[in-house]
Amino acid sequence: MLKKLATLLLGAASVTGLSGAALSAEKWDMPMAYSATNFHSVTGAEFAKCVTTGTGGAIEITTHPSGSLFKGNEIKRAVQTGQAPIGERLLSAHQNENPIFGLDSVPFLATSFDASDKLWAAAKPTMEKLLDEQNLVLLYAVPWPPQGLYFKKEVNSVADMKGIKFRSYNSATARLAELAGMLPVQIEAAEISQAFATGVAESMISSGATGYDRKVWESLTHFYEVDGWLPRNHVFVNKDTWNGVDEANKNVIRACAAMAEYAGTWRSKEYTGFTLAGLKAGGMTVGKAGDQLTADLKTIGDTMTGEWLDKAGDEGKAIVEAFRAE
Repeated sequence: MLKKLATLLLGAASVTGLSGAALSAEKWDMPMAYSATNFHSVTGAEFAKCVTTGTGGAIEITTHPSGSLFKGNEIKRAVQTGQAPIGERLLSAHQNENPIFGLDSVPFLATSFDASDKLWAAAKPTMEKLLDEQNLVLLYAVPWPPQGLYFKKEVNSVADMKGIKFRSYNSATARLAELAGMLPVQIEAAEISQAFATGVAESMISSGATGYDRKVWESLTHFYEVDGWLPRNHVFVNKDTWNGVDEANKNVIRACAAMAEYAGTWRSKEYTGFTLAGLKAGGMTVGKAGDQLTADLKTIGDTMTGEWLDKAGDEGKAIVEAFRAE
């Protein structure tokens, strides 16, 4: 079904795009933080092809995965300032700018794909407004699989985590580490394998997809399914660049973005079971967290939810109220 939808979209996009094709092609470089084989990067590459084909070559997008053009923490700023016209970044990586960006990483607020979709629907208008104020236009967003905890030893409670060096990738994961008595270490996705191999980090909370992509079984031994949250990667375009695109080609990009969001979410769901099986095949112990660990994490989650609501103010409270009212 996915292939049929893609074919139909490309056909429709081509008809629309060719009518508004520019005399000379624009080349858009699209920096991405994750490896080329990661499902977000695969989805981004297909989106790029869709836009290139649909606009009749008027806009040619080339993706640059693995932080090869800009490192993960540089991508959003690079697009804001026009160093790159388009890019992808983990939404919650920028919650230090505004707590609203960290909504999808509030522990145990939305712990399933359906709940994640409802939370995103409630938050999207506010996200679009915030990005617009930063000279960015939101194109699409795709959730990661549910987040689980990785360790190099058996862990049955938060007390067992004390002193462990924990890979953080945003302020929420750093705060989680602090509340659990761990030591947060900021590490980008492209550096995960080396960090674990060298002992810079000993644990993380992430999806099965990240662990599978980085073959973390070479250094870690346990994965606990705690379904902490489903963070999203979002793709955005520089607003000045967007304003220079004619309406026909904007329609092509919107259509390709809608397809990418659908395809990426489908992949995320399919990838969840596949990657957990891959972690097991690599030799890791994979399973649900025990009762004590689950209870300890819920206490931390309640604390962090309260802290986030205090920081997010009326906008954040309105989003959560709309989400819970669904």
